[in-house]
Amino acid sequence: MSDRYLDFANSGVGGWLTGALGLPRPAPLRRRAEAGAGLVGPLLLGPDTDGRLATTLGRLAGTAGQKTHVEWSPDVRYGGLVFDASGCGDAAAAQGLYRFFHQAIRSVAEHGRIVVIGTTPELMADAEGEAIQRGLEGFVRSLAKEARRSIGVHLLYVAPGGEDAAGSTLDFLLSPRSAYVSGQAIRVAAPVATSEPGAGHKGRRVLVTGASRGIGEAITRLFVADGAQVVALDVAGAAEGLSALSAELGVDALALDITAPDAAEAILADALARGGYDVVVHNAGITRDRTLARMEPREWDSVMAVNLSAPLAITRGLVEGGGMRPNGRIIAVSSLSGIAGNMGQSNYALSKAAWIGAVRRLAPKLAGQGITINAVAPGFIETQMTAAIPFAIREAGRRMNSMGQGGHPVDVAETIAWLAHPASGGVNGQVVRVCGQSLLGA
Repeated sequence: MSDRYLDFANSGVGGWLTGALGLPRPAPLRRRAEAGAGLVGPLLLGPDTDGRLATTLGRLAGTAGQKTHVEWSPDVRYGGLVFDASGCGDAAAAQGLYRFFHQAIRSVAEHGRIVVIGTTPELMADAEGEAIQRGLEGFVRSLAKEARRSIGVHLLYVAPGGEDAAGSTLDFLLSPRSAYVSGQAIRVAAPVATSEPGAGHKGRRVLVTGASRGIGEAITRLFVADGAQVVALDVAGAAEGLSALSAELGVDALALDITAPDAAEAILADALARGGYDVVVHNAGITRDRTLARMEPREWDSVMAVNLSAPLAITRGLVEGGGMRPNGRIIAVSSLSGIAGNMGQSNYALSKAAWIGAVRRLAPKLAGQGITINAVAPGFIETQMTAAIPFAIREAGRRMNSMGQGGHPVDVAETIAWLAHPASGGVNGQVVRVCGQSLLGA
C-alpha cells in the first residue's frame, strides 16, 4: 500500500514544507531490491584494530570489497560504524563509547548501519561489568533514536567461542537486508552445529505455513530467490493463491488446515518423503479482534489453535519424528502485539507472546539435536490487513517508530532468512523485532 505522507515528504515541495513546519521527514528505506544484499561501506572500526571480531569483520569486508578504517576522518562518509565494547567492564572504560560516537555519528551516511559489540552480561566477572554490558542496551536504543536518516543501530552480544558464528549476523545487520530492524540486542554463542563455509539456502528444503499472501508470500519468494526448495502450505480456501505461487515459482503447494487432527502427522509424512526439512517457518496466523468482554469462545479458541497450539504440535511432531535435518532451523512469527499488547487483541497477544516463552524453553533442548528455534516480532507491516485499519490508527502505526514509516513483508522475510541461514547456528532462543524500533513495548 502506498504511503502518501512518505512520498510527499520526500518530494521537492513536500520536503520544503515539512522542513518549514518542523514535521518529520523519514527517508525511504533502501532494501536489497534497491541497494543489493552486500555489506555497507566503508566501515569505521573502533576503538582499535584488535577487537574480538576484527578477523570476522575483515573477512566479511574483504568478501564484499569494502574498505575498513580505524582512524576517523571528517572527509569520509561511512556506510557503517562498528565499535567493540565487549571489554568494557567499568564506567571509565565506557567513556570510549562517548569519544568514538561523539566524533563519528555525524559521519554516517544515510541508510548506514551501526553495530556495538558486547559480551553476554551474565558472563562478566563482577557486578559492575555486568551492569555496564547490560547498560549497552540503553545506549544503543537511544543512539538508534538519535541517528534517524534510516540508519539502523544494533547491539551484538557475543559469548566466548561465538566470534566466528557472529559472521552471518554481522553480515545481516551491516547490510540493506536489515532495513526495518533497529534498536535490537542480539545474542550469539557457539553454534549448535557447524556448517560448510559459504553454504547458503541453495537446495535447502523449507516449509512455510500461511504462504499464499502477505508476509508468507514474501518469505516464500525470498527463499526461492535464494535457491531453496519451498513447500508452500495454506488452507484449502487459499488454493488459488497457492496455485499461482506454484505456477510462477515452482514451489510445491500443500493445501492443509494446520488445526486438523491429523495435520502434524501429514506434515511429518511430507517432510520424511523429502528427506526432512532444513527450515520450518511458522507464519500462519489469524486475528479475531474484539474486547475481552465481547469476545465469543470460538474467537478465542480459533486464534489460540491456529497461532499457537497447532504450530507447537507440528514442531513436536517434526522433531520427535525425525522430520528435521541436521543444522535445522525453526522460526515462528510472533508480533509486537505480543510484546506491547493491543486493545481488542487479548487472544492474539497471548498467542504471540506465548511464542517468546516457547522459543526460550525449546532452544536448549533442540540445540542438543543441532536445531535452533527463534522468533521474529513484526511491528506495523504494510499488508492487506493493515490497509483495512482506520486511517488515524494506520498513520500512528507508521510514524511511531524510529524509521517513521511502515515496514514491508520482505523486511520480515529477510530477517527470517538470516535466522534460517546454515551459518546462523549461534543465534538460538532469540526474539527479534522487525518494527523500525517501534516506540511501543520494551
